[in-house]
Amino acid sequence: MDYMTLKEAAEKWGVTPRRVNYYCAGGRIPGAVKMAGVWLLPKTAEKPTDRRRKEGKKNNEDSLS
Repeated sequence: MDYMTLKEAAEKWGVTPRRVNYYCAGGRIPGAVKMAGVWLLPKTAEKPTDRRRKEGKKNNEDSLS
């Protein structure tokens, strides 16, 4: 299996390496392994969904009523 680093995944997914580290540490990337203190992700891994945002609500108009 081919692997990529945190930095490579961050560039591919448009996020910071810190965010990718968070995904790995949380077990959100299947197949990610930590070897000698370095996370290695499968090259076929997909970016997990961002749980910080809720789907369907794009602005605060509903909360201003």
